[in-house]
Amino acid sequence: MKESFFRSMTWLHTWVGLLLCWLLFLIFFAGTISFFRHEISLWNQPAVHNIDHNKQQQQTLIESGLAYLSSAAPEANRWWIGLPSSRQPELQVSHRHSQGEGKRDKWHDERLDPNTLLPIEGLVDTKGGNFFYRLHFDLHYMDRKLARWLVCFASLFMLIALISGIVIHKRIFKDLFQFRPQKGVRAWLDAHNLSSVLALPFHLMITYTGLITLIFMLFPNPAETLYEDGLKGFRADFYPERQRIEASNKKLDEPAFEAAFTHFYQNWPEQKIKRVIVDHPSNTAVNIKIYGDNGTLIRDEYPYWQYSGTTGELLKTARLDPSNAEMLYGGMIAVHSGRLAHPGLRWLYFICGIAGCVMIASGCIMWAKRIRERLKPTQTASFGLKLVETLNIATIMGLPLATAGFFYANRLLPPDMVARADKEVLVFFVVWLATTLFTSLFRDKRAWQWLAYCNAAIWLLLPVCSALTTHSNLITYIQDGKWILASFDLAFITTALVFYLQAKKLANKATANKSVSNKRTRVTAEQRA
Repeated sequence: MKESFFRSMTWLHTWVGLLLCWLLFLIFFAGTISFFRHEISLWNQPAVHNIDHNKQQQQTLIESGLAYLSSAAPEANRWWIGLPSSRQPELQVSHRHSQGEGKRDKWHDERLDPNTLLPIEGLVDTKGGNFFYRLHFDLHYMDRKLARWLVCFASLFMLIALISGIVIHKRIFKDLFQFRPQKGVRAWLDAHNLSSVLALPFHLMITYTGLITLIFMLFPNPAETLYEDGLKGFRADFYPERQRIEASNKKLDEPAFEAAFTHFYQNWPEQKIKRVIVDHPSNTAVNIKIYGDNGTLIRDEYPYWQYSGTTGELLKTARLDPSNAEMLYGGMIAVHSGRLAHPGLRWLYFICGIAGCVMIASGCIMWAKRIRERLKPTQTASFGLKLVETLNIATIMGLPLATAGFFYANRLLPPDMVARADKEVLVFFVVWLATTLFTSLFRDKRAWQWLAYCNAAIWLLLPVCSALTTHSNLITYIQDGKWILASFDLAFITTALVFYLQAKKLANKATANKSVSNKRTRVTAEQRA
């Protein structure tokens, strides 16, 4: 019975891990990169690299943002002001205009230098790190609802694979200190075990909390049972700030900004502000919404204050003293997204995410190698094995190459190109598609070696490309103390080094195998003679 149980768990672990492993690799890969999504957005905008956001007070910045919007878009139905931070140094101001019944409202975005309070020149259209953030659960180019169901389905498979892996792992602590290179499939098994066990708490946490972020899509029944309007009623109760405020026909010359902010600063003087939103600033339905900054608190949603724009009176607040249920739900989402993390913890998240990618990749490769080794000399590989080998190379080697292509596109595409942000994304998928087509022709070790050399060269030249297309480089970043930007060049060089070492190892192994094969052929010929 015991042997049958472990055999069943091994079978379950193998197949739930294999069936969606390439989708899981994409989710882990994009999710890992998106831990630095704001930093990527910063790198993608060289025009803001020299901005120091610490010189102006928040109150001054808010007043300047409101003054700019009242001048630039007095008739807009919404104003949006995002305060600068170390990860986003610019002052972001946006205004939205109604496009009429049945049409989606259009946003107009502007970024101001927080020191001069003037629009920043030289900005380019880019999705930045938000592309990877959305990719890891919306999958891009796909219906959003379908994509999220696929991601949930893959996450459930991942959770089952993790739990079944724990059950069948009899030597979980011993495998922490065991790695046998140059041992074929055994080396891949050791890599799989090591990357799984070292970051196991992270893998369990990130998979489970990922499901929690979409829990009401998976299990809508509790909300539909408790609220007459179902999920709509639940969201109205849980997210009061998201409820639509209808415009009024009566004009308003000047909203009561001073009274509202005076009341806020008097009662919550220590509270930092994340953003300010003003609904219908030109009529008597005006509302002022203030969102606090959570900092490093383990919370997802921001504390919220809503003021009447006609009188400056406080109308409602939310999440100033969240309940235990709100803390648990919001805390899980915050832990998943890493929004609470300071730079050191964010790097730990990133390293554990890379371990997750290694865990998935080594499992895929190990399965294919085991099947390949079992083939007799007279047998040919099945279609399923060829498909797995192709998808392994295309996903594991293609995604890093496509990511480098995305960064190159940001630096090399013309700044005034129409739909430039979409073109950056298109380059990502074109490079990935080209890699897939290449691997469909070459599935052996040559493909791994060639793509490793290609990745090494592409990533190594990326800091050079950035230096030639901007006014800064790694040396000036270090001299000026811009460690976020310097870390990008260092990360690019490190990635190139890893791929180069991998390529050299594959080349040496190929040479050794060829030498052994030639020796066997020579010995056989001598014996026949």
